[in-house]
Amino acid sequence: MMTCLEGPSLRLRPASPDDAAARFSLGNNSDIVRMFGVSHPDTKPMTLDAAEAWAHGHASNPYAWIIELAGRLIGEIKLHGIHAQDRRASMAIAIYDPMQLGKGHGSEAIRLLLHHAFTELNFHRIGIRVLAYNERAIRAYQKCGFVIEGRERETAFVDGLWHDDLMMGILSREFQA
Repeated sequence: MMTCLEGPSLRLRPASPDDAAARFSLGNNSDIVRMFGVSHPDTKPMTLDAAEAWAHGHASNPYAWIIELAGRLIGEIKLHGIHAQDRRASMAIAIYDPMQLGKGHGSEAIRLLLHHAFTELNFHRIGIRVLAYNERAIRAYQKCGFVIEGRERETAFVDGLWHDDLMMGILSREFQA
């Protein structure tokens, strides 16, 4: 059974198929999905079918959590690309509620997940890829201890322009410090 992770203002909990309605209600904000590499004209409205598929997919993933604020779904955070022998994984996070951006919720969720990953799951390293123009996310990752390890040039074609990806990482000893 997956663990709920409690922070000062947030709760990370396992996803459930019942999360579809909440995910549907948040929709697909074009400015938010642009941070995932989707061009504005390619942003599709959230459908109930897509929200249900999202909820079922996350509910079956033991490394995916819903980010809850005051009992309300505002986003998700997950580990993927897990390499058990090397004790490493990649992380992804999304805050879907535009009213909750820039309030420190992403940083709190990241710290909760990193604490769990390094202390309970015994990971050594967590990595992340982020589009170089996603400055808010980069600041949050750096605030949580991630360092920029490299740049992959012109990896994403978004809104008619090529953009770089930054590779960032954090080691367990850096987080513990």
